[in-house]
Amino acid sequence: MRRTASTLAALVLVGGLASCGGRQDAASTDAGGDVNCEVTKDTRVGIATGNATGVYFALGNAYAEQIGTAGGKLKATAAETGASVQNIQQVVAGTYNVAFSLADTAADAINGTGSFTAKQPIAALARIHTNYTHVIVRSGAGIKDVAGMRGKRVSTGSPKSGTEVIANRILKAAGLDPAKDISAQKLDLTKTVDGMKDGSIDAMFWSGGLPTPGVTDLLTTAAGKVQFLDVTPLLPDLQKINPVYEAGTVPAATYKTPADVPTIIVPNFLLVREDLDPDVACVLTRVLFDRKAQLEQANAAAKEISLDTARKTEPVPLHRGSVKALDDLNAPK
Repeated sequence: MRRTASTLAALVLVGGLASCGGRQDAASTDAGGDVNCEVTKDTRVGIATGNATGVYFALGNAYAEQIGTAGGKLKATAAETGASVQNIQQVVAGTYNVAFSLADTAADAINGTGSFTAKQPIAALARIHTNYTHVIVRSGAGIKDVAGMRGKRVSTGSPKSGTEVIANRILKAAGLDPAKDISAQKLDLTKTVDGMKDGSIDAMFWSGGLPTPGVTDLLTTAAGKVQFLDVTPLLPDLQKINPVYEAGTVPAATYKTPADVPTIIVPNFLLVREDLDPDVACVLTRVLFDRKAQLEQANAAAKEISLDTARKTEPVPLHRGSVKALDDLNAPK
């Protein structure tokens, strides 16, 4: 019995070591040399996405599936996360290999500003779709603009998410202190939508692609009880922080709103550690464009993925493996 117990303990220890980073199929680091865009040994990557009812999650899971079916030795798994800030932190820590991120958060990471106290060793695979800032209020809450959120229960998104970053910047631009002037509800999109439906939340921020499934659900089930706010008057203040913020429009057809909704938009990037094996980075980039049609079936936001804009990831540098892939695909420089 003692021998059996010892054997079981040893197995548990080995399993524990494997789960803590001892996997033999983990992506390796950059050893220099030419980029062949081939993964010759069994390799698995983890993809950090976002909230379960958001576009990152939908596209991330579809992307992981396409990586696995594209042939070769590379496989992938996507995971639900809090999104941009957390994603970058976990990619840098080695918990995941690929991260969806808003461009403004990625810029903060490169510069060591905002949510980051030091410059982060990240690189981009490509620019992908655009995120649209959704600011929605309950019609009975009496909120006419962002300044009118004072004293209200406001969901600013998951902690350490790109939504939270943008929400706090918009609130400050409207003259509000997010820590004092509102009752901040730091909730993921699913809980936020539930709160808007049952009246426990007065207003919400969400940064996501079009359409975001959770927002579609809210606008469908609570039609007439919620409405969008136009936050574009606050755009100049956000552009002082980062010029990546632009004016955009949520078309009326997206959520069947009475009219188009003016809003603030920001691009998204796919990020990796700067020292990721360049052959892995090259294959990841090729799959993104080779399987774009399949990604579009998962969510219409993937229609925005384009070789014409793939290299536009400033100030985040492209990974050298991605550069090889984009060169091979004749992406404009």
